[in-house]
Amino acid sequence: MITLRLDPELEQKLNRTAANLGLTRSELIRKSIKEYIGKLKQPSAWETGEDLFGKYSSGIGKLSQNRKELLKDKIMAKRR
Repeated sequence: MITLRLDPELEQKLNRTAANLGLTRSELIRKSIKEYIGKLKQPSAWETGEDLFGKYSSGIGKLSQNRKELLKDKIMAKRR
Protein backbone atom coordinates (compact mmCIF):
# COMPACT_ATOMS: atom_id res chain seq x y z
CA MET A 1 0.00 0.00 0.00
CA ILE A 2 1.22 3.49 -0.83
CA THR A 3 0.12 6.78 0.61
CA LEU A 4 0.15 9.55 -1.96
CA ARG A 5 -0.01 13.26 -1.19
CA LEU A 6 -1.32 15.49 -3.95
CA ASP A 7 -1.78 19.22 -4.06
CA PRO A 8 -5.49 20.18 -3.96
CA GLU A 9 -5.65 21.18 -7.62
CA LEU A 10 -4.20 17.88 -8.83
CA GLU A 11 -6.47 15.94 -6.49
CA GLN A 12 -9.52 17.70 -7.97
CA LYS A 13 -8.35 16.84 -11.49
CA LEU A 14 -7.85 13.24 -10.42
CA ASN A 15 -11.34 13.07 -8.91
CA ARG A 16 -12.97 14.60 -12.02
CA THR A 17 -11.05 12.40 -14.45
CA ALA A 18 -11.77 9.21 -12.49
CA ALA A 19 -15.48 10.10 -12.31
CA ASN A 20 -15.61 10.88 -16.05
CA LEU A 21 -13.97 7.54 -16.88
CA GLY A 22 -16.09 5.59 -14.39
CA LEU A 23 -13.02 4.44 -12.46
CA THR A 24 -12.03 4.67 -8.85
CA ARG A 25 -9.15 6.97 -8.05
CA SER A 26 -6.98 3.97 -7.23
CA GLU A 27 -7.75 2.32 -10.57
CA LEU A 28 -6.90 5.50 -12.45
CA ILE A 29 -3.64 5.94 -10.56
CA ARG A 30 -2.65 2.27 -11.14
CA LYS A 31 -3.40 2.49 -14.86
CA SER A 32 -1.57 5.79 -15.18
CA ILE A 33 1.55 4.50 -13.43
CA LYS A 34 1.51 1.28 -15.47
CA GLU A 35 1.24 3.23 -18.74
CA TYR A 36 3.97 5.69 -17.71
CA ILE A 37 6.40 2.93 -16.75
CA GLY A 38 5.63 1.11 -20.01
CA LYS A 39 6.66 4.18 -21.98
CA LEU A 40 10.01 4.55 -20.23
CA LYS A 41 13.02 3.48 -22.25
CA GLN A 42 14.42 0.23 -20.91
CA PRO A 43 18.20 -0.04 -21.38
CA SER A 44 19.46 -2.81 -23.62
CA ALA A 45 21.84 -5.47 -22.35
CA TRP A 46 24.69 -3.57 -24.03
CA GLU A 47 23.78 -0.28 -22.33
CA THR A 48 23.53 -2.00 -18.95
CA GLY A 49 27.04 -3.51 -19.11
CA GLU A 50 28.71 -0.99 -21.40
CA ASP A 51 31.16 0.16 -18.74
CA LEU A 52 32.32 -3.45 -18.23
CA PHE A 53 32.75 -4.60 -21.83
CA GLY A 54 36.30 -4.39 -23.08
CA LYS A 55 37.56 -3.28 -19.69
CA TYR A 56 40.41 -5.78 -19.78
CA SER A 57 41.42 -5.64 -23.41
CA SER A 58 43.98 -8.04 -24.83
CA GLY A 59 45.28 -5.31 -27.09
CA ILE A 60 44.83 -7.61 -30.07
CA GLY A 61 42.50 -6.20 -32.69
CA LYS A 62 40.23 -8.51 -34.68
CA LEU A 63 40.68 -11.26 -32.09
CA SER A 64 37.47 -13.05 -33.09
CA GLN A 65 38.22 -12.83 -36.81
CA ASN A 66 41.77 -14.21 -36.56
CA ARG A 67 41.17 -16.71 -33.78
CA LYS A 68 42.26 -19.79 -35.76
CA GLU A 69 45.51 -18.22 -36.87
CA LEU A 70 46.26 -16.90 -33.37
CA LEU A 71 45.56 -20.32 -31.84
CA LYS A 72 47.79 -22.00 -34.39
CA ASP A 73 50.61 -19.54 -33.59
CA LYS A 74 50.24 -20.22 -29.83
CA ILE A 75 50.38 -23.98 -30.35
CA MET A 76 53.43 -23.69 -32.61
CA ALA A 77 55.17 -21.45 -30.05
CA LYS A 78 54.67 -24.09 -27.33
CA ARG A 79 56.17 -26.79 -29.53
CA ARG A 80 59.36 -24.82 -30.09
